[in-house]
Amino acid sequence: MSDAPTTKLPSTARVVIIGGGCVGASALYHLAKAGWTDCVLLEKNELTAGSTWHAAGNIPTFSSSWAVMNMQRYSTELYRRLGAEVDYPMNYHVTGSIRLAHSKERMQEFERVKGMGRYQGMNLDMCSVDDLKERYPFLETHDLAGGLYDPHDGDIDPAQLTQALAKGARDLGAKIVRFCPATGVRRENDEWIVETEQGEIRCEFVVNAAGYYAQRVGEWFKPYAREGMARTLPMMVMSHQYLLTDEIPELEAWSKEKGAKLPLLRDVDSSYYLRQEKYGLNLGPYENNCRGHWMTAEDPMPEDFSFQLYPDDLDRIEWHIEDAMARVPMLGTVGVNKVINGPIPYTPDGNPLIGPMPGVPNAFEACVFTFGICQAGGAGKVLCEWITEGGTEDDMWAVDPRRFTDYCDQDYCNQKGMEVYGNEYAMHFPHHEWPAARNKKLSPVHDKVVALGGVMGAYNGWERANWFAKEGDDTSLEATHTWGRSGPWERRVKQEAEAVRDGCGVLDLPGFSRFTLSGDGAADWLREQIAGGLPKVGRMNLGYFADDKGRLVTEMSIIRLGEDDFTLITAATAQWHDQEWLRNHLAEGLTLTDRTRDFSTLIVTGPKSRDVLSSLAEADFDLGWLTHQSAKVAGQDCYLARVSFAGELGWEIHAKNAVMPAIYDAVLEAGAKPFGMYALNSLRLEKGYRAWKGDLSTDYTLLEAGLDRFVRFDKESFRGKAALENERQQGVTKRFVTMTVAANGHDAPYMSTVWSGDDVVGETTSGGWGYRVGKSIALGTIKADLAKPGTQLEIEIFGERFPATVEKDEPLWDPANERIRA
Repeated sequence: MSDAPTTKLPSTARVVIIGGGCVGASALYHLAKAGWTDCVLLEKNELTAGSTWHAAGNIPTFSSSWAVMNMQRYSTELYRRLGAEVDYPMNYHVTGSIRLAHSKERMQEFERVKGMGRYQGMNLDMCSVDDLKERYPFLETHDLAGGLYDPHDGDIDPAQLTQALAKGARDLGAKIVRFCPATGVRRENDEWIVETEQGEIRCEFVVNAAGYYAQRVGEWFKPYAREGMARTLPMMVMSHQYLLTDEIPELEAWSKEKGAKLPLLRDVDSSYYLRQEKYGLNLGPYENNCRGHWMTAEDPMPEDFSFQLYPDDLDRIEWHIEDAMARVPMLGTVGVNKVINGPIPYTPDGNPLIGPMPGVPNAFEACVFTFGICQAGGAGKVLCEWITEGGTEDDMWAVDPRRFTDYCDQDYCNQKGMEVYGNEYAMHFPHHEWPAARNKKLSPVHDKVVALGGVMGAYNGWERANWFAKEGDDTSLEATHTWGRSGPWERRVKQEAEAVRDGCGVLDLPGFSRFTLSGDGAADWLREQIAGGLPKVGRMNLGYFADDKGRLVTEMSIIRLGEDDFTLITAATAQWHDQEWLRNHLAEGLTLTDRTRDFSTLIVTGPKSRDVLSSLAEADFDLGWLTHQSAKVAGQDCYLARVSFAGELGWEIHAKNAVMPAIYDAVLEAGAKPFGMYALNSLRLEKGYRAWKGDLSTDYTLLEAGLDRFVRFDKESFRGKAALENERQQGVTKRFVTMTVAANGHDAPYMSTVWSGDDVVGETTSGGWGYRVGKSIALGTIKADLAKPGTQLEIEIFGERFPATVEKDEPLWDPANERIRA
């Protein structure tokens, strides 16, 4: 089925994919299916020579990420039909899987994932202890709370899958050249030239799908990245072991009697999977005392590690072996037949890189897959959409390479990769901050914030206070292991919100993504990029950017300094995403500069904020809402913007880093109380303000997102106008709403299901407790005909449905915005 090693390298192609593992083959297959058959895949050895060949081949759909679950679900659907579709035999065993829960919190996680799966069309089942024993009779269940059954899970032969995808791509006209290492790239006349040992190939697009060699390949592209975005690809490599046992007579007898394999078993609290392999078992732990490879000069990455493994190191996983034998005693009745110890690449958050290579034109990444076999099908689809359509069907920020910016040095990647591996099955509680590789980017007043009791969180690498602890408060990581609202932070967050409501609060907010835009015609260009209007000189407003389908790309605060002179401010995590969007469409002659690291920001807000600031500042505090001015605070030059994400009278102080400590000290001495991100989240929910990549994402059009008032259909043109006009004429089918929820100790997390009777009618995009209004709040989208004030619905939160009421299309707190304009 393979090309001969002497296959001639073509001189041109539309797309060149570097890397012949499962993901590269899937990308080639999906491009060919989309009609892009002039594509070439280059593999330095044989197909599957990297992580693919030694992968266990498990195919879960389970994920706590909506986007990743969606991608894995697509893979399972593709794999079920692929063999017939391309006429290639495949060993795909859909056995189902069981995840074990030792605690109430784990069962709550399962309920949440079950709800997401149902919304995506998959029926996952919660299991009692008796259900577990029935599905897996060899299981010891005395200490379990229950479990989750996924009927779609199973295992597949990775080599057969890769060859099937490769055959499908070849049959459609795509080419695969094996034993042809790529050795470099260069750019000429807006084209890529990929250099190989067999010659050169010229192409329009190039894809880095090089697996655990992706970082080396990524170095070739650095000279072609935009200023400030040349980065070493964020990854490291972990050693992962799994062992195969001899055949077990007891298991063989059961399998022959039932004519089936056991479900794949995952004891997630003990951190391993156990899978039937013929009539033996395959045990794969994710141990906390894990080991990375190729991280030091003493352990360099070899030039070629094709079809190779690391030496066995079973002592490292001894605890997991013993625990698994106690859980499934027949595991201990036979010996180990084989140990596989191979390299698996990890990004700092464990999700792969799929999408545009930051700052590099027409270059894409589809690499660093920790679970590449189960994600390959969906990854090929997503990568194909990026290349052929310029965007993806579903919002895929969870895997977008631009989510990692300049703080991701190799030390960060190494520490986070080890942390993610050692906590592979850990629950991602909403108030838990992972401790590895912190303090990469610090506010100019960081030490002061910590001294005041700041309990910190990382936002695009920037440390910000989530809440402020007082003496005696429990700030341990263990205290955060809850899905509930209550914890040591709750009383303090309430106090912080009330301080903003009744007096004056100050929030240190480093890391706003900040760009300056200038040049003749800047206003005309910017006007065409946003759906609404531009502010007048001396004023500011929100601008919403749509794609050609009218979907919501991003939101920016637009501060107009002069006729063609603007500052654009956006979310910290949006830094490279939004910069790329602006630069990719930037008109000739305009200048865009990233000033994110040059300035910091304080939010000073509350009914007494004017009194606090007027005692310190040389400024005009009678200027109205959404104005801005140059000023001095505590004798330091700064910029004041009259705006508040907290929904109270307030100002943002923007100042250079060097002068911010003096300003912060003065604001505190004048009576402002420090507050954190948790309080800000509560305050913004009460105002219905949207959060980026939660409420604001390409899963929704501007009209679905309830941003009609920011769309000027009377403008001659703006990106997405035709699509939005068509949607308006046809009638919007979904509507963004604020709901109040009769929740009991829990608030609605992202992508909780909204019900009307027995019908699923929408989803939440964010939720939390409003301390000023004393209610649980959920933002989300529902069917348009239900988006009427007073409509009674239910929101499913960790498996339990709670009554919810659709509120008026206005803020819950200060609906007429009188406090903001005071």
